[in-house]
This record gives sequence, structure tokens and C-alpha cells, in this order.
Amino acid sequence: MLIREISDPRLNQVYVTDVRVDRELAFANIYVSAVEGAERSEEILAGLESASGFIRRTLAGRVDLRVFPRLRFHWDPTPENADHIEKLLASIRDEEQKK
Repeated sequence: MLIREISDPRLNQVYVTDVRVDRELAFANIYVSAVEGAERSEEILAGLESASGFIRRTLAGRVDLRVFPRLRFHWDPTPENADHIEKLLASIRDEEQKK
């Protein structure tokens, strides 16, 4: 849906990393990240907040729930942290090979 139905350029190359819905179905916490990393996080979160009404209405029409949760968007640094760790491990491997 983010790719095909929302034409906001702020949301290019954004992906959902996790969704957590509370027991009462009052809120859905949606965690997102982007290829570029945190440098665009504020812009992306603003774009998602702007589109949240459209996203919620569209999802409510597709998912059969009595009450559809409000959407809250959060930046997920996990992919960036994993990339950083991978780079550190690669540099350690390179150092070991040089010895």
C-alpha cells in the first residue's frame, strides 16, 4: 500500500519493520525504516502522519474489525544498527586477515 497507493514523495523507499497492536485494539504502533537511514526519519514520519487518515481508512476497509486502531508511527533504528554491527565485524575480519 505504501508503494502503490500513496504518492507522497517523502515516503519513497520506506518499509515497515514491525507492527504492534495493543489488546484493546486502540492503537497500532507501526515501526518504519528507510534505505537512507535516520537522516530522513523526520521527513518520513511527517509524511506518514500526513497520510495516516488515508492509511487507516484504507486498511479499515480491507480488514474486518469492529473498531480499527489509531495508527502511531515510530522510527526503527534496528536496520541501521545491524548494518553498523556488520561493518564492525567486517573490519575485524579484515584486521585478522592482515595479521
